Amino acid sequence: MHTADARLEARLPVKAGTHDVGVSFVRRFWEPEGVVQPRQRGFARTTNEVYHGNPAVDTVAIAGPYQTVGVSDDSPSRRKIFLCWPKDAASEEPCARKILSTLARRAYRRPVTEQDVQALLDFYKEGRTGANFDAGIQRGLERVLAAPSFLFRIEREPADAKAGSIYRLNDLDLASRLSFFLWSSIPDDELLNAAIAGKLKVPAVLEQQVRRMLADPRSRALIDNFFDQWLQMSKLTGLVPDVDAFPDFDENLREAMHQETEEFLANQLREDRSVLELLTANYSYLNERLARHYGIPNIYGNHFRKVSFTDGVRGGLLGQASVLTVTSYPNRTSVVLRGKWLLANILGAPPPPPPADVPSLKDPGQDGQPRSLRDRMEQHRNNPACAGCHQRMDPLGFSLENFDALGNWRTAADGEKVDASASLPDGTTFEGVAGLRKLLVNHKDDYVRTLAEKLLAYSIGRGIEYYDLPAIRRIVRESAPSDHRWSSLVLGIVRSTPFSMGIVR
Repeated sequence: MHTADARLEARLPVKAGTHDVGVSFVRRFWEPEGVVQPRQRGFARTTNEVYHGNPAVDTVAIAGPYQTVGVSDDSPSRRKIFLCWPKDAASEEPCARKILSTLARRAYRRPVTEQDVQALLDFYKEGRTGANFDAGIQRGLERVLAAPSFLFRIEREPADAKAGSIYRLNDLDLASRLSFFLWSSIPDDELLNAAIAGKLKVPAVLEQQVRRMLADPRSRALIDNFFDQWLQMSKLTGLVPDVDAFPDFDENLREAMHQETEEFLANQLREDRSVLELLTANYSYLNERLARHYGIPNIYGNHFRKVSFTDGVRGGLLGQASVLTVTSYPNRTSVVLRGKWLLANILGAPPPPPPADVPSLKDPGQDGQPRSLRDRMEQHRNNPACAGCHQRMDPLGFSLENFDALGNWRTAADGEKVDASASLPDGTTFEGVAGLRKLLVNHKDDYVRTLAEKLLAYSIGRGIEYYDLPAIRRIVRESAPSDHRWSSLVLGIVRSTPFSMGIVR
């Protein structure tokens, strides 16, 4: 253990490699002996983001290395950059050319021209003057990382094409679009080489590359980015539950909620499961903290492991605390938020914004107001301006009322038994999360279409337009024989017109 100085800085020797770094304040008794002190409150995070009581770590910055004496020049990270090493002064510039041209080819995602290389060599020479070979390469690398070709994805339109015309992306631009879709990063050498050779036009080669990239660990970026956007997981980070209503909530639980969903989705993608399993799966991934929150015994340790359920409550996205928490208020559940989330993100039928002059519902029992949630929501449905949307949203939200605002199972709320029964405007009835799952599976075409729309919009970086709808229907139709597995959905998107073609602006 290393102790920081008065500026909360600590410098320590570390061996090369991957390390877990932990930072905390050391608990010490500071009261003078024999003097009674005011009672200190424990750690509590309030809605205005003020911390009270014991100090807590908010952010940590790690920098270095400061001294590299004895550090090997043959580390894996250096080998990725230094493809050669000059034996004498005469071989320095040819070696620099090889290093910088290779780096630029990867960073620019295309073959480099002599003009590109010469510009980098000018920066290399500037850094090399009065210093060493490493300094010259560093200066050249800085130029690579500041180049527009690296910072921006520039899709090259045909020179003679008219504005508004449609054209097929060249292989290099298709490779970049594919790589940023699945990896949120630049193409690797294998994909780039295939693009330079013009092989991505061959359907079998394109499919092979897509399957390879999905199997690569870098496809985890699809979970970190797309799924976080689709499921609105980013809201979980800033959400502060009411400490009086939920005194047991802590940062470990927040992190466990998020990681459960990540591990569950990673398994779906890794095993190429049907996208329907996001709704129907009877398992999830838990650690001890989350299992305790769910009331599931005999789960120990911080690591996440697959846990199967037989109660029909947990399993799939609808039973996960992350989804149930981001669709609630800090102090209570919301039938409206959960119903709206399901309509927009699962069924693809988002309701319009509410009228501006609709007052909020009063607290239960206030001024003679009805106490039960169902009776209070009836007030909205009796308002003609609200009825159209609430008749669709509220039943979906009611079916999840057995989960509280943090995803805990409950049978009573506000002193009354939870009623999770629901009825849609068309007369369809269902009850609880199990009934909701069956309802959504019965509308699987709407669900798969919605997921395809969200995934396509993410892959091309723009909203869905009316002229994209035929392509989306085709993606859904062609993925059906495989029971809508992830690979078939992704392949359908990559082959689609919106993904593989562009419009001249």
